[in-house]
Amino acid sequence: QLQLVESGGGLVQAEDSLRLSCAASGRAFGNYIMAWFRQAPGKEREFVAAISRSGTGTAYPDSVKGRFTSSRENAKNTVYLQMNSLKPEDTTRYYCAADDDTFISYSPTDYGYWGQGTQVIVSS
Repeated sequence: QLQLVESGGGLVQAEDSLRLSCAASGRAFGNYIMAWFRQAPGKEREFVAAISRSGTGTAYPDSVKGRFTSSRENAKNTVYLQMNSLKPEDTTRYYCAADDDTFISYSPTDYGYWGQGTQVIVSS
């Protein structure tokens, strides 16, 4: 089992920055592709970012590309999501997820481990 705990959410103004963290415990963290998703009430879970097991590969959707950056420190069992130039439409709950596959997936159904999420609110 892998347990994931997100932190770093909060209330910020438009154009501000936030850094989310996801701390993992359990099995070897470096064996997992890590991803971030977000989900608003009544909507589907949306892919935000993913990072390969070594940290050398990342993927982002167009909606956040150039503003969000994911990184990881395998020695600390932690993955990060740096969010810059935040917009009110980024307001929602953000989730960390882990997948023990080899290739990055954009689909939430491919991720077997999830955290409880952290809320991000961006005011205009």
